[in-house]
Amino acid sequence: MQCGRRFTTYETIETTPILVVKSDGTRQAFDPNKIKNGIIKACEKRPVSMYKIDKLVDDIKKEVYNTLDQEVSSKQIGEMVMDGLRLIDEVAYVRYASVYRQFTDISSFMNELETLMQENKTKKGQE
Repeated sequence: MQCGRRFTTYETIETTPILVVKSDGTRQAFDPNKIKNGIIKACEKRPVSMYKIDKLVDDIKKEVYNTLDQEVSSKQIGEMVMDGLRLIDEVAYVRYASVYRQFTDISSFMNELETLMQENKTKKGQE
């Protein structure tokens, strides 16, 4: 006896949900779209392609999932974003850092710029 129907099964990778621990101690589900939106905002009116943004988000996502931890701090994610932006576009990096690090005055902002300029001098000296 045939039923005349076709049944298909799909295999999916089972992932453990990862929670982001915010600075105030609250937890929320890890959402790569939030990271992407922050990066897009930092790269606004900069010559950064969506390919580079998507690649950075994918790299961060892989790094978070590869830790095998069920929780990751928002600080760790912010550092990953800043490390990636530093390599892609320095202006986008400074924009993101200014919001992420919550610069309260011009001297803390200038300290970050001086660190970035010093890193550039070191890199150029090695080339």
